[in-house]
Amino acid sequence: MRRSAAKFVPPGLPIVRSVEALRGTLAGWRRDGRRIGLVPTMGSLHDGHLALVRRGLEAGEAVVVSIFVNPTQFGPNEDFSAYPRSEAEDAAKLEAIGAHLVWAPPVDAMYPPHFSSYVSVEGLTDGLDGPHRPGHFRGVATIVSKLLLQVLPDTAYFGEKDYQQLQVIRRLVRDLDIPVVIAGVPTVRDPDGLALSSRNLYLTPEERKIAATLPMVLAETTEAAAAGIASFPELLRAARAALAEAGFGSIDYLQICDAETLAPVDRLDRPARIFVAIRLGRTRLIDNMPIGR
Repeated sequence: MRRSAAKFVPPGLPIVRSVEALRGTLAGWRRDGRRIGLVPTMGSLHDGHLALVRRGLEAGEAVVVSIFVNPTQFGPNEDFSAYPRSEAEDAAKLEAIGAHLVWAPPVDAMYPPHFSSYVSVEGLTDGLDGPHRPGHFRGVATIVSKLLLQVLPDTAYFGEKDYQQLQVIRRLVRDLDIPVVIAGVPTVRDPDGLALSSRNLYLTPEERKIAATLPMVLAETTEAAAAGIASFPELLRAARAALAEAGFGSIDYLQICDAETLAPVDRLDRPARIFVAIRLGRTRLIDNMPIGR
C-alpha cells in the first residue's frame, strides 16, 4: 500500500543533475510506497509556481520540482539568453514550503549530442500562441514528455495561466498513454488581478500600472459574454478599444474559444474561455479566463 508523503521531509533539499541520480532517488521513494508529484518549471519561481507545489503537498505526494530553461521552446527573437535564472533563490523558496527534490539538469542531460526526437501535438497548436511562436509547442511537448518519462510521477501539476499549454499536455498524455494524472491549477494573481508570470519582472513601474487593466478588461468581457449583453465580435472589439486606450501595444490575439478544443466560438453553447496575448513595452503578456463559470 502506498503511504502518504505529507510528513516525508528529506534532510535539506536535494538538488540532482543527472537522470541516474534522479531515478535512483525516486526508486527508493517508490519502494517506500510514496506517491510522487511533479511540478515542471523554468525557474524564477513566484507564488504561482509555489501554488502548484502546495497542491502536490496537500495531496500527500513527495513533490519533485524541475528547474530547466528549455531552449527548444524559445524562438530566434525570444528571450532565452535573458530569461531570469535564480536557482539558489528558487531552492530556498522550495525548501521553505517543504518540496522534496529539485531536478535541475544541464542542457546536455536533456538534449544529448545528435538529439533528433521531438513530440508534436497537432490541432490544439494551430491557433492562439501557435502561429505567433513557431516551434514553441513542439519544444514544450518534447520537454514535458521527457520530464514525465524521467520522473514517472503519479500526478503532474500545471497552471491554467498557460491554458493552451495545459491542453496540449493533456492531449499528449492521452495520445501517448503516459500513466500520469495532469492536474490544472487556477491562475494565481496579484491583488490587482494581474496573472503572476516570471516575465512580469520586465515591466517598468509605469507599465506595471497599465498591466493591471488587462485582467479588468477580460473580467468585464467574460461577464458581458455570460450575460449575453452583446455578440462576441462586438465584445471583443470593445475590449480591444479599451486595451488600446489604456496604453497597451499590439495584440497577437484576443479570442473566445472552446475550452477543450481551443477552436474559436461565436456563442456560448459550451464551456468557453477568453484568451489574450498582448504587448506592453518589451513584455508579452498572456492571460485567459473562463466564461460563465
